[in-house]
Amino acid sequence: MAEEVKSPAPPPPPEGEKKPAAEKPAPAASAAPAKPAAPAKPAAPAKPAGPVPVPWTSPLVEKYRSQYGSGLEAQTYLGQNYFTVDRSLIPDILRLLRDEEQFDYCVDITAAHYPKREKQFDVVWILYSFPRNERVRVKTQIADGASIPSSVSIWPTANWLEREVYDMFGIQFDGHPDLKRILLPDGWKGYPLRKDYGILQQDKEWVQINLGIESGQ
Repeated sequence: MAEEVKSPAPPPPPEGEKKPAAEKPAPAASAAPAKPAAPAKPAAPAKPAGPVPVPWTSPLVEKYRSQYGSGLEAQTYLGQNYFTVDRSLIPDILRLLRDEEQFDYCVDITAAHYPKREKQFDVVWILYSFPRNERVRVKTQIADGASIPSSVSIWPTANWLEREVYDMFGIQFDGHPDLKRILLPDGWKGYPLRKDYGILQQDKEWVQINLGIESGQ
């Protein structure tokens, strides 16, 4: 019987040298589960259209439309009736509304500034009739630097109202008995309710002279 030949054992590693560790098989990479795609955001709903002025019809409107023609328009907006009139009709139309239609109370006079428009300012009179229990607004447009007749002779309450419009917008009212600032000091510069008046703007000179502080403190 043939004698089995054995392979010689590998020599021991030199003293001080560690035997290399047997390489371990790399673990199989586990496939991560795919994340579901995020649902698409629904499109924002269209912004609903807001209310718009519509023509105002009434015997009062027909009366003055036949008298002034294209110089007068009548519209209503959210229950508020108003005439838009040419500046040349002020103060005649205001006096007629008081004398013939009994709008005996001038509730307010105000303005709005549209700096990109040729006629930059709307001036608005808000009138009330006690006998009719009815309101009406009269609106006209004027350019920057233009003036408009005062209505103090029609309603004495217009005195302070026109002064406030002058103070905040710089609009001049011809024939006003004492047109000067009513809220701000006489020496104040600029008109704060104009759209081109910076919200942080101050009259630094007036503040420093009269209050002794820097503007904005």
